[in-house]
Amino acid sequence: MKQHYVSLLTTDDEIQDFFMVKSIAVKLGSNKKQYLDLLLADNTGEITAKKWDIADTELPSLNEIESGEIVKVKAQVTEWNGLKQLRVLRIRKSVPQDGVEMSDFIRTAPEKPEDMFTFLEEAVAAIKDSELKKLCARVLTDNKEKLLYYPAAVKNHHAERGGLLYHMKRMAAMGEYFCKVYTNLNRDLVITGVIIHDIEKLNEIDANDIGIASGYSFEGQLLGHLVQGVKTIDRLAKELGISEEKAVMLEHMIIAHHYEPEYGSPKKPLFPEAEILHYLDIVDARMYDMEEALFGTKPGEFSERVWTLDNRKLYKPSF
Repeated sequence: MKQHYVSLLTTDDEIQDFFMVKSIAVKLGSNKKQYLDLLLADNTGEITAKKWDIADTELPSLNEIESGEIVKVKAQVTEWNGLKQLRVLRIRKSVPQDGVEMSDFIRTAPEKPEDMFTFLEEAVAAIKDSELKKLCARVLTDNKEKLLYYPAAVKNHHAERGGLLYHMKRMAAMGEYFCKVYTNLNRDLVITGVIIHDIEKLNEIDANDIGIASGYSFEGQLLGHLVQGVKTIDRLAKELGISEEKAVMLEHMIIAHHYEPEYGSPKKPLFPEAEILHYLDIVDARMYDMEEALFGTKPGEFSERVWTLDNRKLYKPSF
């Protein structure tokens, strides 16, 4: 079995091992020379990699490598902009004789997909509003197959098999507690917001059935999951006879949950349940990213800079 250590690599290490390709592209550098740009992973994490100054004679073999495949890499661990990176010396596709197992490279959510899905079904079953319950049940039923394996992102938080479902489950669990503390919140509206807020990531992101995202769909690139989500709720609301007030409020929750225009939200939340949805989303994303950053950090030391956390270095206590 492969030794898992992406998150534990140290600058100046020289390695020779197998990795899964999460993305791969031949690009043209500022020096007008071609280079190979990769995102490599095992089931402990991922790391960017570059193979500089590739020759035309290398292109046929490099072009045969696709995302989701396993490659053998010889590389040096370097640092760029405060982050570890691999400088690839040699790379090739794995062959059956290598004896590598795909399961060694698949990053998965720490809970069983079926259990997480059941948790959401039970949360929806407890919704008292018949229209909201009907809508949520339809969304879960229509998307069950994909939800059991889909990642929540191409990169960064919850970019793993079952990651979107894990994100939704943890948000729903937190939402239940928030509603007990802040009794003015409409619990049915909060849970519905959790169910629908990111559901169109299933159509924004291109991913295979092992949970590896290769990029974004045509509509995902042009519209994004917020606009796609509004389209879906508008359609379902008409099909299911959801009142206009509820439908528009749900659509507002989707477009407002990123909070800031630079993150895609044209409106900030304009009622409490929409506000709390934003914080449920951001808390879960940040806790995930912090856990990831600290996983490979030794006690008493700081992590690498985390881009999604404003380039902060996190401290891991020694006690």
